[in-house]
Amino acid sequence: MSTITPTAHVADFAKFKRIVRFIGVRLLLALVTLWLLSMIVFAGGQLLPGDVGRAILGPLADARAVAALNHQLGVDRPLLTQYSSWISHFLRGDMGESYAFRAPVAPFIGNALWSSAKLGALAFVVVVPLGIAGGVYAALHAGRWIDRVISIGGLTATVVPEFVSSIVLILIFGVWLQWLPIEATAPAGAGFFTQLEHLVLPVLPLVFVFFGYIARMARAGTVEALDADYTRTAILKGLPQRVVILRHVLRNALLPTVTVAATQLGYMIGGLVVVETLFHYQGIGSLIYTAAQGKDFPMLEAGVLSIGVIYTAANLIADALYVVLNPRLRNADSNGDAR
Repeated sequence: MSTITPTAHVADFAKFKRIVRFIGVRLLLALVTLWLLSMIVFAGGQLLPGDVGRAILGPLADARAVAALNHQLGVDRPLLTQYSSWISHFLRGDMGESYAFRAPVAPFIGNALWSSAKLGALAFVVVVPLGIAGGVYAALHAGRWIDRVISIGGLTATVVPEFVSSIVLILIFGVWLQWLPIEATAPAGAGFFTQLEHLVLPVLPLVFVFFGYIARMARAGTVEALDADYTRTAILKGLPQRVVILRHVLRNALLPTVTVAATQLGYMIGGLVVVETLFHYQGIGSLIYTAAQGKDFPMLEAGVLSIGVIYTAANLIADALYVVLNPRLRNADSNGDAR
């Protein structure tokens, strides 16, 4: 019968403290980042050309009516007062009222985020397994033609802007071949497969951008793991190649890839302005673009800061996964050296 010694308890508690301290520092940095982002977003909104009242009432509106509306909306107050009022309400869950729609901002942000989440999640589900499989396969055939095809093809797809690949895909599959619908928004009441069909074209540019990045990470980690001592030891023990790859190589090679993939989820949800605009998809990127055009400050600021929160949360999850899955970080002493 095995017993747990007090020394083991102390060691486990020390590991737990290191994990909590690591995540706590990251959380503190994330809060500082969000605070700085809030100031940048607010300042950026103020720098947009044009007048809020004029944008709402139109170019022919009387100047007195424009001034009265600006006073009613509070945009003529000192900037520090406006920022303090906005951020304090945001922290309480009140995103304010849209200038353009004269309605609370929160429902618009929630619906747009949900739409973008569906698009981003579908791209994530497709590109992560595909990128990992491509990178591992390239590493197992390093130096051969298939390795060059995957590496060069992935790099080429990564550097092509989304608007270029989107236009090419629209022309080929939407206009010439007419295989897929051009607009990403499915008709009201459409079933699951109809909605999925409408999202295929918008997902592909995102897959192209992220495939090369994830594949390169997976390839580099696999190549390093194949050259590691534990892999050579497993081979010398006579283990089958399949067992060596699955139990020893992939287990260690994919750790950086998993954490990097987690950080990409935030970008997929928030960095969709071009894709959503080209495919007429009512997501958070399209909403922010429209709000910027109409100088709808509450909508613009709430949308950008919401994306910042999601992106920061994705990075925190990636950091937590990395420290939990990486034994060297869990076992590092107070000086940061691995035991």
